[in-house]
Amino acid sequence: MKYLAVLGRLPKISLAELESRFRNVMRKKDELGIFESYGEEKPEIGRLGGVLKLGEELPSGFNSLVEFLEELPEGKITLGVSDFRKGASARKAQAEALKLKKILQRRGRSVRVLQNKTAVLSTATSHHNQLAEKKNHVEIMMTDFGNFKLIGVQNISEYKKRDQVRPARDAKVGMLPPKLAQILINLCGKLPEGARVLDPFCGTGVVLQEAVLDGYRVMGTDLSERMVEYSERNLKWLLERETEAELTKKEKCGIMKRCSDYILFSGDATEVEWTAKIDAVATEVFLGRPMSNPPAEVKLKEEKLTCRTIILGFLKNLGEQVETGTPVVIAVPAWLREGGEYSRLNILDEIRGLGYNVVSFKNLSQEDLLYYREGQIIAREIIVLRKK
Repeated sequence: MKYLAVLGRLPKISLAELESRFRNVMRKKDELGIFESYGEEKPEIGRLGGVLKLGEELPSGFNSLVEFLEELPEGKITLGVSDFRKGASARKAQAEALKLKKILQRRGRSVRVLQNKTAVLSTATSHHNQLAEKKNHVEIMMTDFGNFKLIGVQNISEYKKRDQVRPARDAKVGMLPPKLAQILINLCGKLPEGARVLDPFCGTGVVLQEAVLDGYRVMGTDLSERMVEYSERNLKWLLERETEAELTKKEKCGIMKRCSDYILFSGDATEVEWTAKIDAVATEVFLGRPMSNPPAEVKLKEEKLTCRTIILGFLKNLGEQVETGTPVVIAVPAWLREGGEYSRLNILDEIRGLGYNVVSFKNLSQEDLLYYREGQIIAREIIVLRKK
């Protein structure tokens, strides 16, 4: 089965995430990717931090599209069209939707068409109209390489809850977005059931909570005992949270089982001994001191030395405790300079010398793996590794 991904704000990072979890990933235009799943596995939009919308391939041809819509359950159809084809416009997308409506009405179906303000319906419009959730609410995604039906749209409100409603937060230590945490975990690849994911710089536990929701067991350590306490409070909150889509009893029991199996303790990542087998590592390492302006050269040199020492010390310690092939995904700092470019640590050769292979991707280079918002002083460079 082929799937369509509408890529997020940083499309190349989104492609890396897809490459790590699925087959035959190809970039189509700037904002689109297509891919295939393994076996019967169906991608879930809620577990892909870098994807805005997901579509599933429909049979080719306009007549097949009409037949698909006609076979929807009885009742009024709510129809939206997103047009990604060359030369697309809001007017053309609306015309396609009205053409489908006219044919369906002649065949006795009642149809409500969503208005196109642009050629592609916004994520918010698709989400609020439940176009991927209700059986008779449909979004058709037209492309130059086929038609797709929407099967998932990014749930903005759910991300906001997991980010801002958690009981233990600390802006002073930085705020790891849940979307980025999901990306880091997915870059580890498809892990076996019951795998243990380690975050050795766990902070308030964002990576841990997202790993639990992905079905993994977790282990978190941090130099600060207060951060370990915050992680524990947030994992316990995860069991009781209220979400936009309420958890079923089965899902909640599954989360409870994994949360009850978590391991948390304080320790210095450069020397701590982890107490359980590590199947994967996903972490945002120490990013240095918070900054409101690009640092002067002297200060930047000091920050780089501190971060480099901690990161390499951690990887050396970790390498002695994990098996060959273990995925290790880290987000390391990069600093904004006056000219708008980011200055990186440039430690890949040193990392290789510690016994790791740096993973490369088909659709992008290491230079593309920079996660940031416009004007952000400290960005995150993502490095994907495998233990030799």
